[in-house]
Amino acid sequence: MAEVVVHIYDVTNSGSEKTNNTILQINRFFKDGIGLGGIFHSAIQVYGDEEWSFGYCEQGTGVFSCPSTKNPMYTYREKIVLGKTDCTIFMVNQILRELSREWPGHTYDLLSKNCNHFCDVLCDRLGVPKLPGWVNRFAHAGDTALEVAGNTAMRVKQAKTELVSASKVAYRFLSNITSNVTNGSPQRPGTLSNSENGNLRLQGSWFKGLLNTAKPSTSTEIEDRDEDANHAIPNQQNKQSRDSVPIHPTAFG
Repeated sequence: MAEVVVHIYDVTNSGSEKTNNTILQINRFFKDGIGLGGIFHSAIQVYGDEEWSFGYCEQGTGVFSCPSTKNPMYTYREKIVLGKTDCTIFMVNQILRELSREWPGHTYDLLSKNCNHFCDVLCDRLGVPKLPGWVNRFAHAGDTALEVAGNTAMRVKQAKTELVSASKVAYRFLSNITSNVTNGSPQRPGTLSNSENGNLRLQGSWFKGLLNTAKPSTSTEIEDRDEDANHAIPNQQNKQSRDSVPIHPTAFG
């Protein structure tokens, strides 16, 4: 069994002394003062004097090693013993080769795929506890904030789309009513008003789609209606003939 150690650094590689001092103050206040977290770099040491971590590069793997506690890019802070691994040195080397392929340098992301995420994955494969929560808490908080912001933006966009669609439907609905009322004929005694005509036309349009799905009349039904109409015409003519016969003045006494 071999001891697994994580080395923690303050991230002071901004190139600006003022910025580096600000980061140190943030880490002192949020980590040392209230135990919340800070801006840190981490690396794992197991078997030997090298520590392993992950960083950005344009080509090739982002996994790299350096002498433990001696990373020149950051300010060393402390080490934490995470436990002991049952992996042999051969197995550890195999794990590091696999991670080197899985973690290319161009995939580095400050919030979602940084050195602390890499150390968590390495610890998991070594069978020891992951880093303390405060080491990467700021990155987790930032990534969560971005995810919430993204989901909120998506919901706002969806709401806007639904609002526009509803507005278009309402506009067409009101336009239809206005058109029906405007184009209605002048009202005559015993007829419907323009607004009533508009409402009826609107109802007719509304039910037209439903009636379009009704079963068409068969040829037999059409022939029966034509025959009934033919019988109705002579009857109507006979009635008109009877009504046209002059009535004798003495018929009423």
